[in-house]
Order: sequence, then C-alpha cells, then structure tokens
Amino acid sequence: MKLLIKALAFAADKHRNQRRKDVAASRYINHPIALVDVLANEGGLEDERLMVAAVLHDTLEDTQTTERELDKLFGKELVDLVKEVTDDKALPVAERKRLQITHAKTLSRRAKLVKLADKICNLRDMAIAPPAGWGLARRQDYFDWAKQVIDEIRGVHPTLERIFDEAYSRRPTAASPEPH
Repeated sequence: MKLLIKALAFAADKHRNQRRKDVAASRYINHPIALVDVLANEGGLEDERLMVAAVLHDTLEDTQTTERELDKLFGKELVDLVKEVTDDKALPVAERKRLQITHAKTLSRRAKLVKLADKICNLRDMAIAPPAGWGLARRQDYFDWAKQVIDEIRGVHPTLERIFDEAYSRRPTAASPEPH
C-alpha cells in the first residue's frame, strides 16, 4: 500500500500541469487513478506492483521522468513494466499504433492488464467526452484500433475483457448522439 501511495504522489507531481485532450481539459492524474480503479474494483485484482505500474504507466511517455528516476524510487522491475507499455514518441503516430498491436501479445501479464485497463478507460472517456476536434471517423478509428490491440491479449483476464467489450459497444456511430 505504501508503494502505491508513493506512486500516486509521484504521478500527481509529474502530471500536475497536464490536462486530458477532452473538451473540459480534465486533470491528467484522473486517468492513471481510473486505471487503478478498473483493475482493483472492477477486475478484483490486488497486486500492488500492478497498481503502481498503472499509476506510473504514462510517466516515461508523457512527462520528463527518466528511467533512472523511476528505478531509484520504484526499482528495476517497475521500470521494466512501465517501459513495456510506453510508446516511443520519436516514432510517427501510425507506427506507434502499429507497434502497439504487434507487440501486445509479447507483453508480460501485468503489462497486458495495464494495457487492458488503459484501453477501457480511454474508450469510456472517448464515448463521454472525446478530445476536442475529433470527428466521428477519428473516434471510430480509435475504438477499432483499441479493439485490435486488445484482441491480441485476449485470455489475460476474462472479466476485464468483458468490460472492454462493453466499452467498445458504445463505439460512436452516425446515429449516436453527440457527446457533451
């Protein structure tokens, strides 16, 4: 529990000036907290290292956090786990998305669970409050791409996979009401 609280404080500090891309520009820290909520309260998981990785999952990718810094505070095991779910921002977006699909099946069990919770949360957010300026086609493409990633890791946690499928079922269509 202490390690999780330490990770929450660390992530809150690192993401303190970041906002999500939704119209309301919600605080970024709500996203990693939502992952922990999904894993623990919906998935019934109790693995503290998994929860810490979920909290830290975007720190290498989206903040100035270094691997060395994470290693010093949380250890090599957690650095390696966070690295598994970190995109290389030096690559073009299309290549990063392709690599998420092709690498998904090679992830460790914990990394697959973080990835699954991340996609659940992203689809839920996208259905309610998509990023500003994202039209219907782009939102549909995101849903379909997320499903391709998750289809590569099926079998890791049936309950969370069912929850993902429920979130995917809210894929926007031309007949869908516009989100708020």
